[in-house]
Amino acid sequence: MKHKQRGISFIGLLFVGGVLACTFVLGAQVLPTLLEYQAITKAATKAAAGSTVPEVRSIFDKAGQIDDIHSIAGKDLDVTKEGDKTVVAFSYAKEIHMAGPAYLLLKYNGRSK
Repeated sequence: MKHKQRGISFIGLLFVGGVLACTFVLGAQVLPTLLEYQAITKAATKAAAGSTVPEVRSIFDKAGQIDDIHSIAGKDLDVTKEGDKTVVAFSYAKEIHMAGPAYLLLKYNGRSK
């Protein structure tokens, strides 16, 4: 009697393991940029409480020192008024080196709530 074997081959296992390892490495490099984006959004929302542009930028820079924000500074913010509300907008790009000449470019933009 012949029994048909089921399961994954060793080569298949190596391939799946390689794909999972690459995904893990990529995720480990992207996660800090996402956390920094959330900190920037929180700092921009906090800075929107300011009434003048220099005050808004100062509040953002102080929050950036606390949250360890390095990708953007207060001078890079776009501060506008919409009605009686101050709106703080930002936009920046982050490059992550993958291998050799390959880079992953992440573009972030957002505004205060």
